[in-house]
Amino acid sequence: MKLPRQILCPDGKTEVEHTPDSSRARSSWVVRSFTNRLAEPLRRLLAGDSLGEAQVKAEEKKKDNKDSRAVSALKLEKRASEFGEMVVMKSEELDRIMVDEQGSIKRQKVEGAVHVVDDDQQGSSLQRRRRQLQPRGDCPYLDTVNRQVLDFDFEKKCSVSLEKLDVYACLVCGKYYQGRRKNTHAYTHSLEADHHVYINLQNEKVYCLPDGYEILDPSLDDIRHILNPRFTVEQVAQLDKNRQWSRALDGSDYLPGMVGLNKLQGTDFMNVTIQSLMRVTPLRNFFLIPENYQHCQSSLVQCFGELTRKIWHARNFKGQVSPHEFLQAVTEVSKKRFCIGQQSDPLEFLQWLLKALHAELKNSKNNSVIYDCFQGELEVMKETDGNTGDDDVLMEKSRMSFLVLGLDLPPQPLFKDVMDKSIIPQVPLFDILKKFDGETATEVVRPQRAWVKYRVTKLPKYLILHMQRFKENNFFIEKNPTIVNFPLKNLELKDYIPLPRKIEKSPSKYDLIANLVHDGRPKEGSYRVFVHRKSEELWYEMQNLHVSETLPQMVALSEAYLQIYEQHH
Repeated sequence: MKLPRQILCPDGKTEVEHTPDSSRARSSWVVRSFTNRLAEPLRRLLAGDSLGEAQVKAEEKKKDNKDSRAVSALKLEKRASEFGEMVVMKSEELDRIMVDEQGSIKRQKVEGAVHVVDDDQQGSSLQRRRRQLQPRGDCPYLDTVNRQVLDFDFEKKCSVSLEKLDVYACLVCGKYYQGRRKNTHAYTHSLEADHHVYINLQNEKVYCLPDGYEILDPSLDDIRHILNPRFTVEQVAQLDKNRQWSRALDGSDYLPGMVGLNKLQGTDFMNVTIQSLMRVTPLRNFFLIPENYQHCQSSLVQCFGELTRKIWHARNFKGQVSPHEFLQAVTEVSKKRFCIGQQSDPLEFLQWLLKALHAELKNSKNNSVIYDCFQGELEVMKETDGNTGDDDVLMEKSRMSFLVLGLDLPPQPLFKDVMDKSIIPQVPLFDILKKFDGETATEVVRPQRAWVKYRVTKLPKYLILHMQRFKENNFFIEKNPTIVNFPLKNLELKDYIPLPRKIEKSPSKYDLIANLVHDGRPKEGSYRVFVHRKSEELWYEMQNLHVSETLPQMVALSEAYLQIYEQHH
């Protein structure tokens, strides 16, 4: 015997099939469904029951609600890409609007209770999303910040794309990444490495990724000070009086302003030049306040100022500083004349650096902090042979400014002593300064043979002297080992160089603040510098990362190559 089948009708009810003909059962259900729908209106019509005004208004209101609900559904559909997933009511069916990764909208039928999202609920979702992006001070990932690996001395560019815009530093591993929005390198790194705290290298704001909210916590201020050291005018004024040592994170002690500089393969000539310029007080004070040069967009000026602030910062995480970013700017601006991995002359680098900084900082009167510190003036008298006869002499008088005074050393003796050892001559500084007394003539060959006399007519605040130790011939470069005897304090120039009357009353006494020395052969040697610390009246020897206190007598016994004297008031 064949059992009857149950048929699922479109209204959700089931009908039992009593005949083998399923089409007959379906037809009977359609007739009953149509009859049931018309039964109530027919009953009211036959009974003479008409709809009242209240019922008409209720029907109209119901229709208006349907229309407004449809409009809300369309609005939600348009904003589905912003919220990812929404639920809207359409007729009596519930649709789920989803946005896939390509941005296309998909609908999914939802069974169960009816849930309607209107405009008010949509606004609350938007407000909830905005609240999630508001700055917070209770980030749960602050304990993952690792200060030991943070190093902001390198060039600020993304480690993946090498871009320099919108770069963030991961405070967990110390690497640089670009961007913080979805699909950026920083965002991807936060998901892959589970590192969540990042700082913007430009505006110093700290964010939690991938959530995207800003972190406001005072415990991160020390990192901001390392990224961009700050000084007040009062702090700058007290630098030369401060005797306090600072302590790095590894427990080592260091002196602000006396920190070592990392050597980047053949860059010791740059390091000693930088350490020497850090002793020039007006130049240092100028670059410690960024507002003094904020109008200048030159990367060389900005990097030199940042390096100056890091050297003199008392809250460094390390006891040394890397000049990598500054050297990158030097390489770019000098068009690879001075670059990492290539040894150069400190004199050439010093002259180029001073002129490049002046060119970027000069005002309408062609003046800058560089010229205020180092510029002096010479009177030059040039005698050349005339073309009319042997006794005819042409005299030419002119004035020229200078940043560095070059001093000629006496030639090295050709003979050895009785012990068969080379004789190292010594010469007082006052003897080689006679070149600028206005009476001693110096022979020059280029552009034509002539005799030149020099006379100092204006003394700078900081006098740079250069001992010309290296001479290049057709075969090799020779180094003159002559020892120059010089005083560390109270170098009185007017006793050895006649000065014009208008500057006789101006200070002419100088104190040594930096002595740059060359050791070894001309091409294979290295450079170190002796610098003076004013707060303690002590001398320190510095060579790359090596910093140690030394005796004043050791400074005077060295083969001086460049010296910086400060005018004594």
